[in-house]
Amino acid sequence: MKLQEMIGLAVFDIEEGKKIGKICDFTLTTDWQLTGIELDGRGFFSKQVKTVSWEDILAYGNDAVMIRNKQAVRKTDADNIKYNYLKGHHKLRDMTVITQEGLQLGRITDVYFDQKMGKNILGLEISDGFVMDLMEGRKWLPRTDEMKIGEHTVVVPTASEQHLVDAIHSVNG
Repeated sequence: MKLQEMIGLAVFDIEEGKKIGKICDFTLTTDWQLTGIELDGRGFFSKQVKTVSWEDILAYGNDAVMIRNKQAVRKTDADNIKYNYLKGHHKLRDMTVITQEGLQLGRITDVYFDQKMGKNILGLEISDGFVMDLMEGRKWLPRTDEMKIGEHTVVVPTASEQHLVDAIHSVNG
């Protein structure tokens, strides 16, 4: 499953069946683990965001995400979130992917994760620009332990270019 597909999904409290909000972003660690979701509703000048820990998510589907209860929603200082998927100081989307030899593979357009409620990032969808997307399509790069999220780029092993596959085929494995 891709993170972009979950942006905008409604989040419900399973105890009361009450809608809590919508997903507007994801938080993750430097070792490629999802740590939670960020909900919409942040104040214009507020430094705090509403977050839900990944452990408090009970289920998710095509239409909604179910969390334990409304107490799972916490206010978090946005500056304390190291990495986000879509926005923030260090957002993964649109980050350049470059090999250790200095070859730019493209920019991150989406992130794949384990559909069975896992929090592991499985791979990255990479674009090499609009024209190349039209001609060749986007590529999927399986995640390895050697991939490092930096401040401005994701640095991948030298041989990573050989592991790029068509994104459309990666959905099935």
